[in-house]
Amino acid sequence: MSNKTFARAGRVAELELIAGRFKMLAEPMRLRILQVVCKQSRRVNDIVTATGSTQANVSKHLALLTAVGILERKKAGQCVYYGMKDQLAVKLCELVRAAVME
Repeated sequence: MSNKTFARAGRVAELELIAGRFKMLAEPMRLRILQVVCKQSRRVNDIVTATGSTQANVSKHLALLTAVGILERKKAGQCVYYGMKDQLAVKLCELVRAAVME
């Protein structure tokens, strides 16, 4: 969204959608999950191990990230894999990281 587009996006519903996306990315555990799955889809157990969190906590965050369309869920037999659906979320995180590290 360009500066002009953002300035015109005054409708409350649009701004709430934008705020909702930022809220999803404002949780460190969700960012850690995105780091784990940004390059390739992973099984839930692999995400739990990589993040060092509990399965219940990871599952809660996976459900939220999937519900808003940042992640996608695919079932293969008895395994469930989570991967990126919205690569823009990763790009946004990279842009913010670069600005913070300047």
